[in-house]
Amino acid sequence: MPKANDKQTYMSDITSCLAKVQERGFRDQYQAKGTHIYCLENNRIYFPEDITVVNYYRFEGPSDPDDMAILYAIETTDGRKGTLIDAYGRYACEEVGDFMKAVENIHKRMPKQNWKAVVPVG
Repeated sequence: MPKANDKQTYMSDITSCLAKVQERGFRDQYQAKGTHIYCLENNRIYFPEDITVVNYYRFEGPSDPDDMAILYAIETTDGRKGTLIDAYGRYACEEVGDFMKAVENIHKRMPKQNWKAVVPVG
């Protein structure tokens, strides 16, 4: 685990990143289902026009470049906040990829001292 004053970002692994975004209120979990995502907490479905991706983080496994994931921080039009996690690269879920291609509101926040991003996507 990196120390606070080293040159690595403290959100270099998906577990610590997920904990940080959950601290910021992104507690719901979403799952892709065809043309929509499904919220596991409130059983609602959301279409691409119902969400904004406010940030995203991409991760690579320490020993295997094929071990990649992406975490999306999502806000919905009804005020819910949560995350969607997918594999990245060869093992990516086609449903998640198709859904995200249809989302028009995707943002990448620039790194800040207290909310550092890892590798930007795209």
